[in-house]
Amino acid sequence: MMAVVLAGGRGTRLLPYTASFPKPLVPLGDMPVLEILLRQLATAGVTDVILAVNHLHHLIRAFCGDGRDFGLRIEYCCEDKPLGTAGPLGLLRDRLGENFIVVNGDLLTNFDIGALIDRHRENGNAASMAVYERCIEIEFGLVETNAEMHLTGYREKPRWSHLISMGLYLFQRDAVLPHLVPDTFLDMPDLMRTLLGDGVAVDCVRQDCLWLDIGRPADYAQAQILFETQRELFLGVQA
Repeated sequence: MMAVVLAGGRGTRLLPYTASFPKPLVPLGDMPVLEILLRQLATAGVTDVILAVNHLHHLIRAFCGDGRDFGLRIEYCCEDKPLGTAGPLGLLRDRLGENFIVVNGDLLTNFDIGALIDRHRENGNAASMAVYERCIEIEFGLVETNAEMHLTGYREKPRWSHLISMGLYLFQRDAVLPHLVPDTFLDMPDLMRTLLGDGVAVDCVRQDCLWLDIGRPADYAQAQILFETQRELFLGVQA
């Protein structure tokens, strides 16, 4: 199994830290987020990784090398310009495996990637997508009115639950290849909507897992604590 790791973003939400190093190299304790992900991929049975890089790519190359330190074979694809979250695949048309993973380089989770691979293969899925249930709470009382601005309802600190993309996908090459154009901007939501328009069934897979958005200061702070105290959550026996 091969994986394309998207590691070219500028990580603007983590400025000023990402002015000096790329977001995938943001540290958790003594280990960058990207290293945690690479070790998880190797544990899941991935053998070959292509790192799609751009911003400060020389630092990622210097850290990851050829991948042998992580039990992987790593190659690189460098964008000349930002291509979105799916556009780099257009540069890799001739290098993609029959089935391949696409994953954000700053993904921090203990989602079982190996189980996702097994389910994708066993079901013959054209596309699979890891999803996470996230609750959103409004911190204030929500006032509802009609057109005349008369009160019609009042909800104190309501909560909503939604499924969100974790930034982890599995594709059959033949399903996505017709939509990948070299050097053309393409975001992953647009690719997924195009697949739906083609009648492709996209399997959304949810697990009882941890997922943190390290672009949010609160999540990043929580991640630091968890990694310092419970490394095994992310690295298992490797911890």
